[in-house]
Amino acid sequence: MVSVRWEDDPRRTGSAAFRGVRAASPVDHADLTVDGAKVAAGGFWVVVGSFEGRLDAWRMEAVTRDDAVPEPPPGRAWRGPLASSWTSSLDRDAYMAGVDRIRADIRDGDVYQVNLCRMLDAPLPAAEPGPDAVALAHRLATGNPARFASRIVIPRTAAWPGAWVVSASPELYLRVDGATVTSSPIKGTAAPGEQMLPKDEAENVMITDLIRNDVSHVAAPGSVRVPELLGLHEHPGLVHLQSTVAATLAPDFDWTERLWPALMDGTFPPGSVSGAPKGSALAIIAREEPVPRGPYCGAIGWIDADSRRAELAVGIRTFVWRPDQGGRLSFGTGAGITWGSEAAGEWAETELKARRLIALASADTMGP
Repeated sequence: MVSVRWEDDPRRTGSAAFRGVRAASPVDHADLTVDGAKVAAGGFWVVVGSFEGRLDAWRMEAVTRDDAVPEPPPGRAWRGPLASSWTSSLDRDAYMAGVDRIRADIRDGDVYQVNLCRMLDAPLPAAEPGPDAVALAHRLATGNPARFASRIVIPRTAAWPGAWVVSASPELYLRVDGATVTSSPIKGTAAPGEQMLPKDEAENVMITDLIRNDVSHVAAPGSVRVPELLGLHEHPGLVHLQSTVAATLAPDFDWTERLWPALMDGTFPPGSVSGAPKGSALAIIAREEPVPRGPYCGAIGWIDADSRRAELAVGIRTFVWRPDQGGRLSFGTGAGITWGSEAAGEWAETELKARRLIALASADTMGP
């Protein structure tokens, strides 16, 4: 397929790409926590939610749905930062010390599980958002295909600083299809061929129960169910445990103006990347993590109010480019800490989750 010159590319004005759907030309903005009536009224909305609670949605004017037609390639190849230029918000010693403090919190009965993350960061100067996002998305689609892969470019506006998000997320945060809402938390990670630990299974069950409680805030009584528990799913370079929670929306929330504010209030941030109980876990995360996560561990996806469907992924395996400091590329990685955690093992899990994608994104480790 012939590539498109970026100067002539409609993606330059703001765009997004997901499985089977592409969108361009943002014409309206909403805050999912308060603008429920605006979103429910209609249109196709692209969503980026930051872990800290900002939930932006943009209504797109041009929408294309076609699984059979691939997105045009970028006008140039991806040119990433050097592998040596990535820095971590927590080094190995600091991360392991955090694990030990969280285990002390668990011992004292303050919390059961906490997802402890660190942010990797590297310089990536760029004149404008856009061409790099399209190029990186194409690279990840080849080197690390993911069920909820996405690419979002929003030009500089009052509501957005001209950043972009490229995600290779394997995890479903929320799917709404008519009156059915579904969430599929991932907890438990191993390298291919390695066995899951008892800690992994216990962690998954714990978070699945948390998701059941979160979804119940908008569910019809008695409709919450778990059609999958501790399913083993293979991904590029990783194996995960996944469970699925489903429910039927109560009539008061069934695509009314109350739906999205209530869904976000009851379920955000996603339980699999925060912990249990969620309030206690969030307080510990604020204590232990020195920098904000941003869209990493937030929500990335779309809402189609006209067809009463939506699909939001958990923002893991996600790159974010920011225009500050001349342009920075960030990528987060983390692990769930329980009483059964061992600090060196949790650090190793964060490295395992980051290794493949950081290699794909780094200029000197990308291969041919």
